Parts: sequence; structure tokens; C-alpha cells
Amino acid sequence: MPEISRFFGIFITLNFNDHNPPHFHAKYGDFSGVFDIQTSKMIEGDLPKTAKKLVKIWANLHRIELMEDWNLIKQGQNPINITPLE
Repeated sequence: MPEISRFFGIFITLNFNDHNPPHFHAKYGDFSGVFDIQTSKMIEGDLPKTAKKLVKIWANLHRIELMEDWNLIKQGQNPINITPLE
């Protein structure tokens, strides 16, 4: 599961050969969530409120890059790192 970004203790990853809809995984400590790339909504999991908010802000800023990485992953290629939230 390649890591594509890390900020404020939150790790963002994509999985090779993952299912649709296009999504990414966020991990924060013992918590994790799955976010839809198109809507930035958490579709699975449980993250603390602040971490969830930060992930959504980041995803909204990088939606195009996330889709590009999703497409790379689906083609079996490595994704490109995305700038973290500062």
C-alpha cells in the first residue's frame, strides 16, 4: 500500500488493485478511514473529528492529483507523492 502523503500524523495511502469507486485510505494512530476521491467524503472507517476535517481539506485541494495517482495505481504503476497539508 504505497504512501502518497503524510501530514499532522495522518498517513494517506492507495492500494494496488483496489475496488471502485476511486478512493484513498487515511490512517491516524489506531484509527483509519476510506475517502471517496470525487466527493472527499469518508465512506468507511472512523477517524477523530479533527483528523477527518484535515483529510477532507487536503483531498479537496488535491482531487486532480489523487485521480491521477488512482489511475497510475490501476495501471500497476507507482503513484506520485502529493504535497502534504501545512
